[in-house]
Amino acid sequence: MSITYNGTGGVAADLPDVLPPVKKRGRVLTFIRRNPTLSAGGILLGLIVFMAIAAPILGTVDPTAIAPARRTRVPSALYWFGTDMLGRDVYSRTLYGARVSLIVGFAVAFLSSIIGMLIGVCAGYIRLVDTIIMRVMDGLMSIPSILLAIALMALTRGSVQNVVIAITVAEIPRVTRLVRGVVLSLREQPYVEAAVASGTRTPAVIFKHILPNTLAPIMVQATFICASAMITEAILSFIGAGTPPIIPSWGNIMAEGRALWQVKGYIVFFPAVFLSLTVLAVNLLGDGLRDMLDPRLAKRL
Repeated sequence: MSITYNGTGGVAADLPDVLPPVKKRGRVLTFIRRNPTLSAGGILLGLIVFMAIAAPILGTVDPTAIAPARRTRVPSALYWFGTDMLGRDVYSRTLYGARVSLIVGFAVAFLSSIIGMLIGVCAGYIRLVDTIIMRVMDGLMSIPSILLAIALMALTRGSVQNVVIAITVAEIPRVTRLVRGVVLSLREQPYVEAAVASGTRTPAVIFKHILPNTLAPIMVQATFICASAMITEAILSFIGAGTPPIIPSWGNIMAEGRALWQVKGYIVFFPAVFLSLTVLAVNLLGDGLRDMLDPRLAKRL
């Protein structure tokens, strides 16, 4: 701290030359206080991801191991979530089933966002291809996404990769329409018109001025696509059009337990609860991102 004399003969203390660093813990608490929805969704989703990754060390057994002598055991200290009609541990199958839902959700969100962003930018900025592309997207959107996914899965064999592809195709039109609407407003901005007037080529204008400004809405949309993809995967598996029954997924577990729902409801209850919590976490994350990235909705304290 430096000391100077003021004009009246007194001594005045200046501010410290170097301000003390802000503690990381204080920054984290401030971020949580300003973004409670984002923080709650991120923490809950992080716990579910940790559960899926660390499933082998969380007291689980082989989720596909069949033991007829232990079938339909109710939840207890030995079998936390009970066993199904083939004697398989529902707790182990539920934890390992999280991997399928998370892989499908994240993969569909990433692929549909990338592909939809590229198509939407082309449709919104290049007028010659706008009509053709959007008519194709309108045709795909006229079919409910779940029916389109079922139709695509009927043409292939059941696997996680084919489920990802089928759901991605169904979600691309929604991302395309969102990005196209954003690009239509961006291309009329003064800085874009100035770049075009100065002779900047079209690819440079798109990648330097258009794409960076579409990332915020795409990130928010990707979270909702992720949640929708998880639900769609569970529906496909539940009706037998998704992943093979040998792969433990929440949809398969619920499909196998529906015959005993009235007497052994826990077989369906636990995977349904975990699916609901995961979708809730992703939706909270999306709402928090929207509030944080949109300055009109951001909460200033």
